[in-house]
Order: sequence, then C-alpha cells, then structure tokens
Amino acid sequence: MTRKSRSTGNQPTLLVDSEVVRQIRQHARSCIKTEVCGVLIGQDREGVVEVEASITGLNAEEAGAHVTFTQDTWAHIYKIKDQEYPEHRIVGWYHSHPGFGVFLSDHDTFIHKNFFSSPGQVAWVFDPHSDEEGCFGWVGGRIERLPHIAVVDRRGGERAEESGKPEPSFSVEAGVSAANESQRPGSGGSSDYSSLQRLATNFFSYLAVLLLGFLLAWYVFPRIVVMPVPVDPLTGRPLSGFAGDSSAESAEHREPAQGAGENTRSSGSAKNSSKADGSGTKGENAQPK
Repeated sequence: MTRKSRSTGNQPTLLVDSEVVRQIRQHARSCIKTEVCGVLIGQDREGVVEVEASITGLNAEEAGAHVTFTQDTWAHIYKIKDQEYPEHRIVGWYHSHPGFGVFLSDHDTFIHKNFFSSPGQVAWVFDPHSDEEGCFGWVGGRIERLPHIAVVDRRGGERAEESGKPEPSFSVEAGVSAANESQRPGSGGSSDYSSLQRLATNFFSYLAVLLLGFLLAWYVFPRIVVMPVPVDPLTGRPLSGFAGDSSAESAEHREPAQGAGENTRSSGSAKNSSKADGSGTKGENAQPK
C-alpha cells in the first residue's frame, strides 16, 4: 500500500463536514486513555480536499501513546467503504492524542508517509482532554500543519421553518422549560433529567423499604417494656432493694397491722386462759356436797 509521494508547492484547501468533526470528537471521547483512529472519506479535486464522512478503525492496536492500523482494521475499512461510499476515496485519517496535544509523532509520521502519501491526503488530530484539534497535510513534499480549515454545514441555507421541530414548551408556573417530545431523544438535557429522576426514585424506594422493615420488626418481634421499679415475675411485687420509699411506706403500714394481730392473739389467749380457769373453778366448786 506504499505509494510514492507527489508534492506540490501549494497548501491544499480543506473542507470538512461538521458531522464528521462531531463523529471524530465522539469517537475520541469514548476512550480518553488510549488513542483511537479511523479514516476520512471524501473527494480530492484540484487541490481542494473535501471530507464528507469517516470510518472508525475497528480492531486497531490502540495504546496510550500510539495507534496502529492492522490487517483486520483495513479489511473493515474497505468493506464499509465499498458498501456505503463506492464513489468516494480515502482522503486521510484521524487519530486522538489523549492529553498529548496536537502534533504528529514519529510513529504518526511513519503511518502518514506509508499509508497516506497522496498530496490530497491529510491527518486530523484531536485531543479529548483539552478539546484541541488540528490537521496536517502535504505541503511541498513535507508534512505541515494546515493553517486554514473550513468546517462546512451541509444543512446550511435551510430555512428555519423547514427543520420540522416545533418550539419548546415553557411552564411559567414552574419556572422551567420542558423540551418537546420530538427533541427529547438523544438530548443532553433529557439525559440529565432521566438521571435525576432515577436517583430520586431509588432514594424513595430505599426509604420505603427501610420504613417497611421497621414496621415489620415492631409488630413481629417482642417488645421489652422497661418498668421504673423491678418486680418479681412470680409475685408481681417490687424486688427488695429497688422498692425505695414505697417499700418503706408499705413496711410502716404493715407494722401496725402486725402489732394489732399480736394484740388480738394476746387477747384471744387471755380469754382462752380465763375460760380454762373458769372451767376449772366451776369444776372445783361443783364437787358433791
């Protein structure tokens, strides 16, 4: 695939479709730790290079500081090109420099000289960390950074009402605007809204499960009632040493009762003894005369 370089003294005019620029940035940001690559598809007419599409370099040898097109990568590229862009040609390649800036390393220069040696082929470099980008091309037989790059919007000139998208609806009461349903798919605002909605849903779901668990534990498991004064589980009376003033008061109330009981028992014993004495007296007096 090596071709002899044909240099010209003039810098090529580069026209890049805005959709291609977006796809390159998206591909580079999908893997910000290693380099990614792909090829540029378009036309090369009289010093004007038009980049109209791009093909990602699948199965490439990607590393942190370099990337290499493999045989599987080229097979995939030519398969897509023949199917979707049969009338176009490969007008260059792109790769990312995550955190390195925009330049062509020795390895990148080797790739450009051996696989993209045509004067109308360029090398696009994008740094996803700093969002810096630039393009290099053949100028007088040397590879130089191109000072003029034109990004073209193919939908330019389209009338405003031909977009087919209605105006977004606004909610004055809530103080926020809601995007129209036709604009929601794929929009960044919709993604943020969906993430916030999922977060709120998960929070309230966990909270409901937690409350349900507390209710089940309250009704299922036995509850321990803390009494102010420990009691004997058999008699239900306060334990000695913890009764406090109530035990002392009950003891004071019990002492008179016990004294009255002793008096009662003493009087009863006196009566019984008097009866016994009386019966004995009567017995003695009842002797026959």
